[in-house]
Amino acid sequence: MRRPLTTGAALVATVALAACGGGGPGKGSSDSATATGATTTVAIKQVDGIGRVLVNASGRALYSSDVEANGSVRCTGACTSFWQPLTLGSGTPTAPAGAGTLDVIKRPDGKKQVTVDGKPLYTFSEDAPDKVAGNGFTDDFDGHHFTWNAVLAGGEAARTPGGASTAAPRNDSGY
Repeated sequence: MRRPLTTGAALVATVALAACGGGGPGKGSSDSATATGATTTVAIKQVDGIGRVLVNASGRALYSSDVEANGSVRCTGACTSFWQPLTLGSGTPTAPAGAGTLDVIKRPDGKKQVTVDGKPLYTFSEDAPDKVAGNGFTDDFDGHHFTWNAVLAGGEAARTPGGASTAAPRNDSGY
């Protein structure tokens, strides 16, 4: 009986370690697990050229829009095809120390969207875990002009050198 139990325990440990990721401080590192091994809602990841960026549980950068700085939700409809809201099914959002103050707001569709310092958080459809393409991106949806910036640890919006965009040029047609 010991062999199946040992094999099962080894399998559980392997899966748990894989889910936590690896790596130390520096490029590609993430503060996405708590001391108990539970995954946080928001983590912090060092991104070359930008800084310590807030990321979701999958390691994708989180963004906020200048239009929603006061906590109002303006990105709805077609906008959410490109900018996916970071939502929470239940509970309270969690993050490592230094991420900023997390909370939730109710979206027009009734879902709970995670905010940092009152700013709704989104991922960008063109990003991958090690690719941040939306910093400085501008677009227009439903009569609103959005400028999107990656959110740094502490809740501040990342800036591009000289205020220039690091992403694709402005798209007024809603993509």
